[in-house]
Amino acid sequence: MTSSKPDMRDRPKDWGGHYFDDPKRWKRLIGILFVICAVVFALDIVNFIQLRMGWPEMRHPERSWEGFAAFYAFYGFLAYTAIVYTAKALRKGVMRDEDYYDR
Repeated sequence: MTSSKPDMRDRPKDWGGHYFDDPKRWKRLIGILFVICAVVFALDIVNFIQLRMGWPEMRHPERSWEGFAAFYAFYGFLAYTAIVYTAKALRKGVMRDEDYYDR
């Protein structure tokens, strides 16, 4: 038994579906997220420059390696990448056949 998902182009304009059914809204959301990430990254660079100039630090890292510019951005990216690849590896071990529960 297969269910086919209807295509968004087959629906009328006044359908009133979910807010993110429109691809333009997804692109806008992703653009906003990129802008926010760029601003936070720039503020981290500014903090690093201010620290090197002898100004008081805006952040208070517990360890010396946490004070590097954009450390949390790189750390978050590496953690996210590790989670994704770990999930891919685990999927191979726990994935079952399509008719597993029908047997």
